Amino acid sequence: MELIKRNIHMDCVKCRAFTQMTLEDDVIISDSRPDAAKLILDRGNMVIDEVKVTDDHVAVKGRLEFHVLYLTEKMGGQEGKSDVACMDGAVPFDEMVFMEGVKSGDSVGVDWEIEDLSIGLINSRKISVKSLAGLSLSCEEICDEETAVDLRSEEPIEFRKKTLNVAAMVVKKKDIFRIKEEVEIPGSFPNITSMIWSEITPGTVEFKVLDDKIALQGELHAFFLYRGEGDEEEICHYETTLPFAGSLECPGCREGMIPEIRLRAESREVEVRPDFDGEERVITFEQSLDLDICVYEEDSIDLLSDVYGVVKEVSVQEKNAEFRRLQAKCSGKAKAAGHFKVQEENTMIHKILHTACDLQIGEKNAVEGGIELSGTVELQIFFECSSEGEKYGVIRGSVPFQYLLETDGTLEDCIYPVNACVDQVTVAIIDNKEVDVKCVLYFRANIYRQWKEKIVEQILVSEPDMEKMAALPGIAVYMVREGESLWDIGKRYYVPVSTILQTNNLSSDEVKAGDKILIVKGM
Repeated sequence: MELIKRNIHMDCVKCRAFTQMTLEDDVIISDSRPDAAKLILDRGNMVIDEVKVTDDHVAVKGRLEFHVLYLTEKMGGQEGKSDVACMDGAVPFDEMVFMEGVKSGDSVGVDWEIEDLSIGLINSRKISVKSLAGLSLSCEEICDEETAVDLRSEEPIEFRKKTLNVAAMVVKKKDIFRIKEEVEIPGSFPNITSMIWSEITPGTVEFKVLDDKIALQGELHAFFLYRGEGDEEEICHYETTLPFAGSLECPGCREGMIPEIRLRAESREVEVRPDFDGEERVITFEQSLDLDICVYEEDSIDLLSDVYGVVKEVSVQEKNAEFRRLQAKCSGKAKAAGHFKVQEENTMIHKILHTACDLQIGEKNAVEGGIELSGTVELQIFFECSSEGEKYGVIRGSVPFQYLLETDGTLEDCIYPVNACVDQVTVAIIDNKEVDVKCVLYFRANIYRQWKEKIVEQILVSEPDMEKMAALPGIAVYMVREGESLWDIGKRYYVPVSTILQTNNLSSDEVKAGDKILIVKGM
């Protein structure tokens, strides 16, 4: 007797852990930078340098990198002119996280989220950096679930199968997609003397699995602040949206598979080069998208579910196995709006230059009809002033949102990773002190049902219990009980289902409570 088995690749989570940490430091502005009078824009990201795993503990070393755009102190006193400058720095951290069940040698992935970043000015040469950051640790691996799908036997044995629809793991890896672009500033803009600040963020990115590759396309929103050529070295800004498309090699993928991909866009390189006339007018950049890639294949598997003997005692040894399948795909857009005022009494808005935004999902709950999402869009609205003595200003604020990402069916026993981004943001000036903000938010989720299934691990065969066999009648009329099937009856009397069908002249194995079935042994 031989069990025919098939390996099903599943992604298994051995253990998880989460920790919050507070990072803070006072940072001196380097001597090569001018004195600071007012902070304008800031952004931050986490860099994980080292992950060291020991039994039940994980040591994570890294740093919070931050970038700041600020107004310089006025040259020539109060009546002088302020300028803009930028600086960057890092706050290191070394965190020991308790992670029950992890063992030395395990591979642990670390994801992060900056929940709050506050950068303030202490004096003209020193800034304070405070941040609340979360680290999510997971020990995941691809497990080969060995599943019995067939049986070979020289002796008469009855067995049945059941069909499982599963999402099997095909690919799990990290990769980087690099976008190289060139932007030539319009002819009405002055040549570039030096780049002051650049910000490049992806909008909605779509992924599609093809044969041995993953195709992606989307948009990049780019903002550049630079010093223009001329006697006064005018501060100029240029903002544009660039579409991109491309693919990554991904052996083992086939068209139609399910992508589950998360991305971050933190690392970039920006340079200025001359155009064909030798003038510094071309901005080149390389934006890296860090991708955490999982690819699933929908598969239908007929697995062995039960066995019984006709001439010998046959039993099965079972074990619990975890499976998942794709239940639904859903996506949608939500609108969020806010109204903000300039806090400084003498500052007046002349023109909006740029709006930096960060979408943060605070809560994600399964409710009737879908996934209820709530959170905020954190805004930094950079504007040019019309007031005397002030060149630039910033409005900081939060736009709350609440949205039901609709889906069919219940979400009980489901996981639903949600991808979200700010698809569009517009800022309208109401008067010289107030603005209206409108955001379009995009959400996408694949919903997977997870469950445990008993699968046959081993077949046990023994000689028949002769007393039990002798006690069974050679012929009997059996009345079907509620919930019973022909399989249950055949197993009780050691008679093949095909024999019962033939004896009773039945064309299908469907029976109902109260039916009378003739059982004849040895037919």
